Amino acid sequence: MKGLFLVAVVALIHGSYATLLIKGPTMPLLEGESVTLECLYSDSELNISQVHFEVFSKYIHLWHPVWERSWCYYSMEIKRTADSLVLSIPHAKRFHEGPYRCVSDAENVTEPDNSSLPLAFKVHYMGELSLSMEGYSRYLGVPEELKVRLGDDVVVKCSASSSEEPNYFWNKDGGDWILPSSQLTLRKVGLTDEGQYTCMAEHPSVASLSKRRTISITVLPEDAPWYESSNGRLMLITVAMAVCLLAFIVSMSVFLYHRIKQLRTSKGPIDDRSQKKPIYKTSVESLPSTCGDSQPLV
Repeated sequence: MKGLFLVAVVALIHGSYATLLIKGPTMPLLEGESVTLECLYSDSELNISQVHFEVFSKYIHLWHPVWERSWCYYSMEIKRTADSLVLSIPHAKRFHEGPYRCVSDAENVTEPDNSSLPLAFKVHYMGELSLSMEGYSRYLGVPEELKVRLGDDVVVKCSASSSEEPNYFWNKDGGDWILPSSQLTLRKVGLTDEGQYTCMAEHPSVASLSKRRTISITVLPEDAPWYESSNGRLMLITVAMAVCLLAFIVSMSVFLYHRIKQLRTSKGPIDDRSQKKPIYKTSVESLPSTCGDSQPLV
């Protein structure tokens, strides 16, 4: 009986305090959709003017206040009504993910009663597909038309930034095969390997998020010059850039050498003839003296 009485007293005490709540989306969003979060008290008669939003940073592992921003990618709008505080994000991006919470600045409320439970929402996204090959950097992308010599190997990998690891597939136009992999590998290519190859990336949770990228593979004959292939052109570009860099370094070295030599030769000996000139008592250069002296001072 005493136990039931104690439970009732505790419930009554907790029930007398108003709870700070946060409302928002409970389902994942697509990048670009709008998001609205709302702070309010379970008792509408309490003052909401001393409440603000906070977001947890996964980089510094701390909660920090959310301020209204009007930048291109960080557009946020905060509005305060009579009984709620509303945070609006017109176009949600991947960096807008939470968790978020509402915090009261009232002096008579202390932790943990001064904040709501955290609310986190997921933003699904998928970036553009990129292709990579050995020897090609991210700045020097794989050409849309890939020319290879007969008997060479071709290894092309596609990738995309995504909220979840995508499912990758390769297929050849006109062919009935599908390769469930992000990497396309062709060993000792022949004329039958020519054609257009398409890489497809599909989001595992959102079917509408999918990307594709197509490249054309052309097989050159055996007697084709080596510089006609894509790898040959890459080698020529690399050599040309190296030659230009070397020429720039040599020209700058020669310029600096001549400049230093010119500065050294332009400095002649100090003209100290003025120090050998006699100074007489009556001359302008002489100093006042009480001693009679007809001889030069120097």
